[in-house]
Amino acid sequence: MNAPLTDSRPLLLLVDDEPTNLQVLRHILQDHYRLLFAKEGARALEMVERERPDLILLDVMMPGMTGLDVCETLKANPALCAIPVIFVTALGDVDDEARGFEVGGVDYITKPVSPPIVRARVRTHLSLVHLDELKRTRLQIVQRLGMAAEYKDNETGLHVIRMSHFSRVLALAAGFSENAADELLNAAPMHDVGKIGIPDSVLRKPGKLDDEEWQVMRQHVEIGARIIGEHVSGVLRTAQIVALSHHEKWDGSGYPRGLRGEEIPIEGRIVAIADVFDALTSVRPYKQAWSIEDAVGFLREQSGQHFDPRLVELFIGRLPEILEIRERWAEGAEV
Repeated sequence: MNAPLTDSRPLLLLVDDEPTNLQVLRHILQDHYRLLFAKEGARALEMVERERPDLILLDVMMPGMTGLDVCETLKANPALCAIPVIFVTALGDVDDEARGFEVGGVDYITKPVSPPIVRARVRTHLSLVHLDELKRTRLQIVQRLGMAAEYKDNETGLHVIRMSHFSRVLALAAGFSENAADELLNAAPMHDVGKIGIPDSVLRKPGKLDDEEWQVMRQHVEIGARIIGEHVSGVLRTAQIVALSHHEKWDGSGYPRGLRGEEIPIEGRIVAIADVFDALTSVRPYKQAWSIEDAVGFLREQSGQHFDPRLVELFIGRLPEILEIRERWAEGAEV
């Protein structure tokens, strides 16, 4: 006899001090979700810690610990703060609703509840959670592909995380929207993925490359573009642009196409600064880390030659934020 399949339906926690209200919600939701029940706030927090529900339906007015208190406690816990909380309450005052949103609630349903509204709101917020998880997973996959190339090149995987966050900061400073900056954050880790296709004898050579070896090394940009592929839009389209253009130089002396100035896509110009700054200020098997002052001096020296002058000044102007990122993703940090 086959073992029963695991119930993969989303898990909801219903919290209300009135058993009748819990029964109403149970009848509305039991056909589509797994359900947990709690009649008071402290018990609800214990169950959240242990069971990690996908969503919480939470009464506001409860004796002892109110629903607002419960939500505020959850949102203060990094491990639990992403769980969406929908308040279910008889309160209808605008100030009460505002307070619920202030402490981290995502929605409000007033009693007596309407079954179609309850089901619709739950379905909507679970979909948003699923979308956020897909975005996080996509970023992690892209980062780890980038890390694979960095490990092959005597660099650490944390380099791609730091430089991608640097790129986002600089993109925002340059006028990118939040969405466009996030897209570059997600794409930047793929900038050197083409190094996977470079022979170790060239990539890991301890000394200076000769002319023939240098020609082989330069091929990593086209290899990376082929690995990423052609895309009409989205993160992978941006990743291909970055892979092809981050070794171009403002004065036209870069590769692979010798683009000059604003002929170089701005995404590539941004990543070039972020990539070089992190490489300079990081320890490598073949060099010590440069000081921040020396690295900034190099950016200024190469402004108008290697780098876009406007972007150099914007980057330096955001240096406190850049240094916070370096601290957050210092070598040895968990990925």
